[in-house]
Amino acid sequence: MTEWQDNLQKEFDLAEQARARNNEGQARVCARRAAGVAIREYLARKAMRPLSTSAYDLLNLLKDDPLLSSDLKLIIDHLTLRVTEEFKLPVDVDLVAEARALCNELLK
Repeated sequence: MTEWQDNLQKEFDLAEQARARNNEGQARVCARRAAGVAIREYLARKAMRPLSTSAYDLLNLLKDDPLLSSDLKLIIDHLTLRVTEEFKLPVDVDLVAEARALCNELLK
C-alpha cells in the first residue's frame, strides 16, 4: 500500500471507531479528512498541486471541477456543510458513506 492509501484507510478506520463511540462529530471530521486524502491523490494524478492541504479547502476547490458529476458535487456540498448550533448536520446524510463513495469515484 502507498502512503496515501494508508492515510485513507486510517481516516476511515478512525471514522468507524468514532461512530462506534457515538461521536458523530469526530466521524464527520475523519470523513472530511479521508476525502482530502483522495482529492490530493486525484489532483496529483492530474499533475495539479493545490495551494492548500486543508481537506475543507480541497473540497471547495473540487466543487468547480467540470469533470465531476452532479452526484459527486452534491456529496462535496454535504461534506462542506456547517453544523447547527446543536452540532447536527442540517440534512440527514451519512458523511462517512458519502466520503467513501467520493473517494472511490475519484480514485478509480
